[in-house]
Amino acid sequence: MTDYQIIIGLEVHVQLQTKTKLFCRCSTKFGQPPNTQTCPVCIGLPGALPVMNREAFRLALKTAVALNLEIPEFTKWDRKNYFYPDLPKGYQISQFDLPMSQNGWLAIADPKDEFEPKTIRLTRAHLEDDAGKSMHDEAAGKADSRIDLNRTGTPLLEIVSEPDIRSPREAKAYLNELKLLLTYLGVSDCNMQEGSLRVDGNINLHIDTSDGKVATPIVEVKNMNSFRAVERAMAYEATRQYEVWQEHKIKLGDPGGHKTTRGWDDQKQVTLKQREKEESADYRYFPDPDLLPVIVKPAEVEEVRKNLGELPAQIRERLETAYGIDPYDSDVIVNQGRDVVSYYEELAKSSGDGRRASNWIQQDVLRTLNENEMSITAFSISAASLSELLKAIDSGDVDNTRAKDVFAEMFSTGKSAYEVMTALGIEKVDASAIEALCRELLEANPQVVEDLKAGKMKAVGALIGQAKKRNPNVNPGQFKDLCLKLAEEM
Repeated sequence: MTDYQIIIGLEVHVQLQTKTKLFCRCSTKFGQPPNTQTCPVCIGLPGALPVMNREAFRLALKTAVALNLEIPEFTKWDRKNYFYPDLPKGYQISQFDLPMSQNGWLAIADPKDEFEPKTIRLTRAHLEDDAGKSMHDEAAGKADSRIDLNRTGTPLLEIVSEPDIRSPREAKAYLNELKLLLTYLGVSDCNMQEGSLRVDGNINLHIDTSDGKVATPIVEVKNMNSFRAVERAMAYEATRQYEVWQEHKIKLGDPGGHKTTRGWDDQKQVTLKQREKEESADYRYFPDPDLLPVIVKPAEVEEVRKNLGELPAQIRERLETAYGIDPYDSDVIVNQGRDVVSYYEELAKSSGDGRRASNWIQQDVLRTLNENEMSITAFSISAASLSELLKAIDSGDVDNTRAKDVFAEMFSTGKSAYEVMTALGIEKVDASAIEALCRELLEANPQVVEDLKAGKMKAVGALIGQAKKRNPNVNPGQFKDLCLKLAEEM
């Protein structure tokens, strides 16, 4: 146990899935040659006038509604002024005091129960255009930098949480849930490798002392390129801040206690100081004179709400209620996307066993998809066909071990379960034949009988092996139960 509490707030920048930029018609396609997707508007040439991308605003509105944010009728654009080589205009078009949404929440939980389910409040979600990209060449020895302005003007939705997160684990869970929601909505591909989702973390500690609680200065951590990196960076920074406080006893407001920005070095697993943290006054916000405010009618918001569709949290709850699976299983299935959810539901309904359907999807279907790098829509075993195999297991026509062989053959040949079972010579063994085989093997192995009577249940394994050699179609579970019963009677 520690004598401090971790306080974390996250800022997530999500690139909206539009074909063109936020205020011009330049393409947002990733991976094009540097500086080939620019125009006078996005690089800020004199006299160029921006025009808002309606689709970007629609996607932002859809996200805001799903995140339970309030949507005001009036929102405006502001210029956020700062100077950096990859910001050719000298300002970023953003939203300051009248954002397009505010005061929402996102519920998070941990299927492994490492923390209690909780609701993370959201301060706001607002639109802004992106800056360019600075490419630093330090490996070649020249240490020069080049600028690619293709990203300049790309539509971003910045989602800002309240400081409600209390551990690195919660931070990762929040990001996973947010990303899942965004992909279900279809508003972003959330590809961190391509810069479609970026995270900055604000963290400080509330420390218990003999004089009461003190707070360490807030640190903003940047350059985290994965959710695992966020978790590690927050854990490292919490430890670092506590060690600094123990050494210097810096309190909020003390000299040297101002906010700072640090970068995460994933190779060294440390944060490094970059600069002092700017305040809003440093950016000299003022309303953008070239853009009209946006009016959002309540009827438009309700139309978006009506067409959202079922969201991940609702799907998880429904799967648990309808098919009797636990939260961990429902979380795994929902995290695979809507197509896997649909496949699971069809399989669970047609097989009549939601738990078995869940186990097979997690253990065999997803493994096969990963090994073959394919999606569920390209999977050669339909839900109806897999349902036949699960029913055959339930009826005792095939045991679990041989069912794995049947599954593999179904995948490679596209044949039905019973076609494969016939080809492999798999058939249900009559109960009387199993009993006769069990008696024969018990009589031939008196020591096994003695061991079983003495409570050494593992001894039955030798008989199961012999039975499978005699007849590969013997159901191991059925044979074991019968052997244990007959041994007691002998």
